[in-house]
Amino acid sequence: MSLASSYAFLILAVVLGVTSNSFAKSAEGFTLLFPSIITGITIVLCMYALSMVMKNIPMGITYASFAGLTIIATVIVGVIRFNQVPNLYTMIGLGLIIIGVMMVNLLGNQS
Repeated sequence: MSLASSYAFLILAVVLGVTSNSFAKSAEGFTLLFPSIITGITIVLCMYALSMVMKNIPMGITYASFAGLTIIATVIVGVIRFNQVPNLYTMIGLGLIIIGVMMVNLLGNQS
């Protein structure tokens, strides 16, 4: 698998992770059947996609990138879908996460 394919799987994992998080909120503590099923399916598919990424990208870099990007994307979904607007300190923290993901991916493999 090429490096480009690995990053494509990483983006897929992020999309599946965000979908899982969104449906987990909608599942209301897993009391609603449809959102609960979607949550479970997307979590499993997300983990599969992450395992494919780890064939070419080290585990730490994979998970740091996945976690950071998923956090940012989940916040965006929260703003759009659930009207959860972050405050200034949250925005600063999210900015630091973005900087961290960029550092891990752009500078993390340099010796």
